[in-house]
Amino acid sequence: MKKTLNKKNVWDLKKLVDGLSQHDELKILAGSSEHISALPKDVYRKFLMPHKGAHYFFLFNEQNPAKHQLDLQEIHLSTGELLFVVPNQIHASAPLKKGLKFSTLTFEPGCLALLPRQFAFLINPLNRQTIFFDNESRQRVKIFFEILRQLLHSDKTRNNTDTILAYISALLTEFDNAYFKNISVKNIVGNRLSKYTQFKVIIEAEFKKQPSVNSIAEKLFLSQNQLYSIVKEFSGLSPKEYLIQRSMLEAQRILFYEKSTAKELAYELGFADPDYFSRLFKRYTGKNISKFLIYIQDLSRQKSN
Repeated sequence: MKKTLNKKNVWDLKKLVDGLSQHDELKILAGSSEHISALPKDVYRKFLMPHKGAHYFFLFNEQNPAKHQLDLQEIHLSTGELLFVVPNQIHASAPLKKGLKFSTLTFEPGCLALLPRQFAFLINPLNRQTIFFDNESRQRVKIFFEILRQLLHSDKTRNNTDTILAYISALLTEFDNAYFKNISVKNIVGNRLSKYTQFKVIIEAEFKKQPSVNSIAEKLFLSQNQLYSIVKEFSGLSPKEYLIQRSMLEAQRILFYEKSTAKELAYELGFADPDYFSRLFKRYTGKNISKFLIYIQDLSRQKSN
């Protein structure tokens, strides 16, 4: 039987976002460091705690560096850099400090279906969740954030859905272009990056079934050697290593909210042998499951103080 972790260390970001949403139908929030600092203290403390959300979250760091945590890994965000967080990732925000200035945008996955195109950077094929902009694009990004805040904070325009979605699309286009800036070819059927992106999509959809490398290669119309070469090029891992790493990441996310045994986790993530799963978990995290649970409880406690 699974037991939920101490409720003081776990909170529902979805409920909070839904409650603060600035659009009557879509769950959208456009904010800034000034808006965050004006939140009630108990709500602000929750933003600093590690949390797993059901929304996309973008933070554009406009002034002074800051440290965030994403999937329990520390990320240093410099001035002019953007951090993007996708649903189900564990994120802990940097605490506000004097001189720190940023803009934020949060929206539910359903918003993407209303946009005129897809954005490949959200799949993170280059395995980096920060984006740096040149001077010109940085100014445009800053302006788009400001316009979205104005639209969503005004009773007259907050439900002007077409206009708001147009600016979200323009902003995501800037992110997409900057993310792939040094890649000469993208989104072309048959190129290596496109195949790697498709590989990641398959992994996200099927990793709990632990698919074989051969079955994935067949779906991509590649040989196993071709698949190995492509995945190694973009991730530094073999396809099998990538699959295992994704499974271990999901195990950590599950443990962040629930106490589970190795057997429960193994079966949930498609492993038939709990002992093998436990060895993999310790190899990838450096801790066995019981010690990892203690670690994340301590982490949440430190963030809440």
